[in-house]
Amino acid sequence: MYQKVEADFHGRRLSIETGRVAKQAGGAVLVQFGDTVVLVTATASRSAREGIDFFPLTCDYVEKTFAAGKIPGGFFKREGRQAEKEILTSRLIDRPTRPLFPKGFRCETQVISTVLSHDRENDPDIISIVGASAALSLSDIPWNGPVAAVRVGRVGGSLLINPTATQLVDSDMNLIVAASRDAIVMVEGGARMIPETELLEALFAAHQAAQPLIDMQEELVRQSGKPKRTVETPARDAALEATVQEHALPKLRAALAKSVKQERYAALDETHDETAAALGGDDPVRTKLVGELVDKLKKQVVREAIVRDGKRVDGRGLADVRPITCEVEVLPRTHGSALFTRGETQALVVTTLGTSSDEQKIDALVGEHYKKFMLHYNFPPFSTGETKFLRGPGRREIGHGALAERALSPVLPDEGDFPYTIRIVSEVLESNGSSSMATVCGGSLSLMQAGVPVKSAVAGVAMGLIKEGDEVRVLSDILGDEDHLGDMDFKVAGTRDGVTAVQMDIKIGGVTRAIMQQALEQARAARLHILGKMDEALPAPRPDLSTYAPRIVTLRIKTDRIRDLIGPGGKTIRGIVEETGCKIDVEDDGTVFVASADGASMQRAVDWIRGLTAEAEVGKIYRGTVRKVVDFGAFVEIMPGTDGLVHISQLANERVKQVTDVVREGDVIDVKVLEVDKSGKIRLSRKEALRETPGKEAAH
Repeated sequence: MYQKVEADFHGRRLSIETGRVAKQAGGAVLVQFGDTVVLVTATASRSAREGIDFFPLTCDYVEKTFAAGKIPGGFFKREGRQAEKEILTSRLIDRPTRPLFPKGFRCETQVISTVLSHDRENDPDIISIVGASAALSLSDIPWNGPVAAVRVGRVGGSLLINPTATQLVDSDMNLIVAASRDAIVMVEGGARMIPETELLEALFAAHQAAQPLIDMQEELVRQSGKPKRTVETPARDAALEATVQEHALPKLRAALAKSVKQERYAALDETHDETAAALGGDDPVRTKLVGELVDKLKKQVVREAIVRDGKRVDGRGLADVRPITCEVEVLPRTHGSALFTRGETQALVVTTLGTSSDEQKIDALVGEHYKKFMLHYNFPPFSTGETKFLRGPGRREIGHGALAERALSPVLPDEGDFPYTIRIVSEVLESNGSSSMATVCGGSLSLMQAGVPVKSAVAGVAMGLIKEGDEVRVLSDILGDEDHLGDMDFKVAGTRDGVTAVQMDIKIGGVTRAIMQQALEQARAARLHILGKMDEALPAPRPDLSTYAPRIVTLRIKTDRIRDLIGPGGKTIRGIVEETGCKIDVEDDGTVFVASADGASMQRAVDWIRGLTAEAEVGKIYRGTVRKVVDFGAFVEIMPGTDGLVHISQLANERVKQVTDVVREGDVIDVKVLEVDKSGKIRLSRKEALRETPGKEAAH
């Protein structure tokens, strides 16, 4: 049955409708905000997948180019694999929805958001999250929603809810916040070094702003919602639980007391396998159940130690940061390199400087644009002691790279002051928690070692949470175990002055303002500690660029002289490049970038370009070549491609009867520029040049 709810939402109409399209999906909605429209569907198989111990959920966000009136590029002229924007938005949909499915639900579930219309002002990512929540809520799929999401910007000190793309250009924050009725459930975004108190205000303004969107979904569910499936919870075997605890508890505690990750994991695996074999017997179902109970007991032991004793897996206090070592210039021929190690997490981060021809072209629904800063994060299997096939970056790698890129972007110099394309690559060499934040720290150090004049150093830390009833413990610099067994992963990056990037995921119903405030303050203290350690290795950017980095000289020429520099078919500019070995990029506005690591070669190229594109200056004397003689004067080339007319009356101090009595083609003479008219024609005088430089005659 067709139903629609709509409301004015911060100056634009927002509507959610169901029952008109995609009626065979488990739940389907069309969400419209402004002229941006997405179709979001949620469907689950009828039977559970056997033999798995995880919830098989996939969330996909797909952009159709017709949504913005475009035809796809490439040979096939159809949409291909997901672009980075689509992958990141898919993650945004997944993260707030996944924790709200009931435990034990194992039916294959798929959420798909398809962009059908894009007005280029209202980003589809926010309404895709809202649509996913609405589709799941309307369907028969068991889910403990709804949730809603809003974007928060700030212009001139005033918070904006769901700012347009135009407004975001001037905004000093860009936060995406997903919220339930009672709490915040997901955060993703960046800011230009804003204090924690202001970030907190923005987050909870977003929570308040999301409530009308939850109201709309609940109204739609009342009108058209389907009855939910029941999820059978396996009956507890109290006797077996007691037996497993008696058998495995001492061994688990001994294993968890090992501070080295690989030793701890080996001992935990041994305990798991030995207990399952001893108590499971020949019954595979019972063996699997025993293994699950061992894992559950491990989680209980870790959490109880933190809540009751304030003791973490590696023996640290709740707010302690693991030991840190920072090294710079670890690779001899790179432009900038750093090795950042925090506990058992280590990242080798390398900065490379390039020219404008190295920019990344992004073909998005909103149009083409270019990126001058890229950060790529790689997570090879050996970093966790595993063996896997090496493939391209997955969603996790792309998400972590985007977070680190967002953290470092606010401190980069302005393009006008530093016309380089910057690429950072992070190779995670060891991982035991928060490798993305190690990437931020290593990236900051590698930028400074390369000589990039960043505004400030940036550090990041991952915070965790253990919540048992009313007991809450916030953890600084979490380990992989604490992430896996805890209730929150809250990454905060920034400078001494404020936050540049945040990302929060939770496994419980949400976090309150008090918990968020404590986590932010504890993260700030940890960040300042890490920045102090980074200062010991490199307190400020190197004063000079790396020896191996290209030097870039920026020239400005008139747009009508670009053709002189390029030459027919690019012949002229290719000749300069081949002769000097320099890299030359020419912009449409007449900006020319000349790059080379060799100063002498660069100067030759610069002089060559200036000679080709220089403009005649009135009053200046040039030594030129006579290119053509006519009855009324001579045309003299004063610069490559630039000539002017010496009228017969301006050839000599005395009266000249015939031009060839004074000059012939090929003669080299001194001439003075008398005038450059509006059409660009140049009037020259040999007579005036002779007066100012007596004794010089034509060279025949």
